[in-house]
Amino acid sequence: VKKGGTRALLEAIRAHPDVRAVGTEPHFFDRNYEKGLEWYRNVMPKTLEGQITMEKTPSYFVTNEAPRRIHSMAKDTKLIVVVRNPVTRAISDYTQTLSKKPEIPTFEVLAFKNRTLGLIDASWSAIRIGIYALHLENWLQYFPLSQILFVSGERLITDPAGEMAKVQDFLGLKRVVTEKHFYFNKTKGFPCLKKPEDSSAPRCLGKSKGRTHPKIDPDVIHRLRKFYKPFNVMFYQMTGQDFQWEQEESDK
Repeated sequence: VKKGGTRALLEAIRAHPDVRAVGTEPHFFDRNYEKGLEWYRNVMPKTLEGQITMEKTPSYFVTNEAPRRIHSMAKDTKLIVVVRNPVTRAISDYTQTLSKKPEIPTFEVLAFKNRTLGLIDASWSAIRIGIYALHLENWLQYFPLSQILFVSGERLITDPAGEMAKVQDFLGLKRVVTEKHFYFNKTKGFPCLKKPEDSSAPRCLGKSKGRTHPKIDPDVIHRLRKFYKPFNVMFYQMTGQDFQWEQEESDK
């Protein structure tokens, strides 16, 4: 999902010799579909027999037509979905927009239809994207759960090597990307990729990653947590995985 950790995952898996990935987001199955499959092929890196070709475009997850389109191209495609706590995700999404359009209303104003009644505006994309169960339902009409791997955006930060082990297993790859590929960058507050056995500078994600979030009224955060909770629980049931987003809240 957008602001979930997809760039971090892509950069880490690209360190694997059996993976070739396109750096930019192709947006084929949402914005560029009418350009046709040849266009999409040409966007992709050239791969050898036995290599895996990958791309990432977070907006596919929330695009209604995407599952059907991907299924009609290659129904055996493996899908990786990076998710993170929808409340933090929404704030991160807003922070990104704010950096491009400083004149937009505050998060609080955009999050509510009616502040007095505490009615959350679920049509605002920053909120809607985080209703994962709703979007996943669409995908499960076309793909079995066995073809989808759900990666925790939180664990991608706290235990990148552990999450990458799952990714490599899921893709049927040898576990090449391990803890020796990562080091923790204290300034940014998340792991960076280093090339093992290599003196070249470590690759950290760009300036647009790890931005400082604006201060959000705790009451707004509380209401958002309440809003997402039933959807999160449904998502845990659908995926058979507990991402422990509610636990995080009680720790704070």
